[in-house]
Amino acid sequence: MKFFVDTADIAAIAELNDLGMVDGVTTNPSIIAKSGRDILEVTKEICDLVEGPVSAEVVALDADSMITEGRKLAEIAENIAVKVPLTWDGLKACKVLSGEGKMVNVTLCFSANQALLAAKAGATFISPFIGRLDDINLDGLELISDIRDIYDNYGFDTQILAASIRNANHMSDCAKIGADVATAPPAVIKAMANHVLTDKGLAGFMADIAKAGIKIV
Repeated sequence: MKFFVDTADIAAIAELNDLGMVDGVTTNPSIIAKSGRDILEVTKEICDLVEGPVSAEVVALDADSMITEGRKLAEIAENIAVKVPLTWDGLKACKVLSGEGKMVNVTLCFSANQALLAAKAGATFISPFIGRLDDINLDGLELISDIRDIYDNYGFDTQILAASIRNANHMSDCAKIGADVATAPPAVIKAMANHVLTDKGLAGFMADIAKAGIKIV
């Protein structure tokens, strides 16, 4: 499973990228706003830093304006994935932009029907939001599984990009279900390394090392 990092924090992206933990980056208007920087400027810097797809979201709501904005965003770098919402106008924009050879990430997906439409419209990525479904007592992981079944049934090339990841367990669960990509904040990706028994074992080792006076250099 590919790891995308969901942030516009250049330092955080660079740290994970140096470890080989970044296969791409996702951003949205809220994330860009938190960075306090110009959307085109920060997106270009991210594209220069990572080799994989960088999702940059349109802000328009009608298809024609989304297409215009998508073309502008795609000019930033070859690895831009234009992000559009899963609305009827978003699907129209997806069809046009993907037909022009641009990567398109269709976001805010909350049903298998929506995912099927996105694939038919030529989406490169579909972004089902796990955490937000969980928030209203629906099973976000079940949606990932349903989309996986549908896409496999018909050989769709659209990649499942699990989004709204809230914890480390979401990451492994998505991997088991067969999501192609999971995008998560840097803190969630780093939390995947944590385990109480690792901490306990290391503390025991360190106590024994101190007692025995072991030194390597």
